[in-house]
Amino acid sequence: MGILNRLERKFGRYAIRELIVYIVGINGLVYFLSYAYPRSSAIGLLAFDPYLIMHGQVWRLITFIFIPPATSILWIFFILYFYYIVGIGLEREWGSFRFNIYYFVGVIATAVAALIMGQGTTALYLNLSLFLAFAYVYPDYEILLFFILPVKVKYLAWLNWAFIGLTVITAPIPAKVAAIVSVANYFFFFGKDIASNIESRSSTYQRRMSRAVRSMPKKATIHKCAVCGMTENDDRTMDFRYCSTCEGDYEYCMKHLKAHEHVKKDKAEG
Repeated sequence: MGILNRLERKFGRYAIRELIVYIVGINGLVYFLSYAYPRSSAIGLLAFDPYLIMHGQVWRLITFIFIPPATSILWIFFILYFYYIVGIGLEREWGSFRFNIYYFVGVIATAVAALIMGQGTTALYLNLSLFLAFAYVYPDYEILLFFILPVKVKYLAWLNWAFIGLTVITAPIPAKVAAIVSVANYFFFFGKDIASNIESRSSTYQRRMSRAVRSMPKKATIHKCAVCGMTENDDRTMDFRYCSTCEGDYEYCMKHLKAHEHVKKDKAEG
């Protein structure tokens, strides 16, 4: 990505290192504040609300990413820990600047789409796009599903793509838009590689088919002209006849049945 290389050389020093640590940490803090103080308005102050944003509460454009998933206190630890693994893994692969770009492109796309639709939004699909990127970079990384069954993340990624596809097909328009734009960062980073892989696989398939066709045995023939070598496979409408004057079994197409030099045994042996 030439543009990312240029941006990194110019602005790389401004990247937030270990960004996912701050995101996971604040998510955890908000969760435990809400758990300890159920009447707290912390989540309400962070939520994405287009009306309130347009009336000056602009912090909501970013703070919605700090709202944790609604789950039990047991599961929140494992969910946030998994977010941490995904984020740290991507940052180690790409570097801090590119991870920042990936994450904030998703944030901006999600926020802009929500403002256009006039609907609230969450970080659900944004976090899902992080997982999809992780699965693309580390497809064979294994996690213990239900703490027992080892599963490679690439298989879970297929399920997530199915979930996104189902959302796009069946959900209301705001949810469709949220699902699509939240993975804009994924296609921005991996679109070229995906297209190249598809083209490469197509070329490989075509080469294999070409070799298979060339290696197929020639179809057997019954008739063959002794002059031009034509067979019934070359022209299905052509008739073939044996010449009664030629000495031996010499067959000719109708074009050469009368226009050929008769074969005599002495000439054939000579």
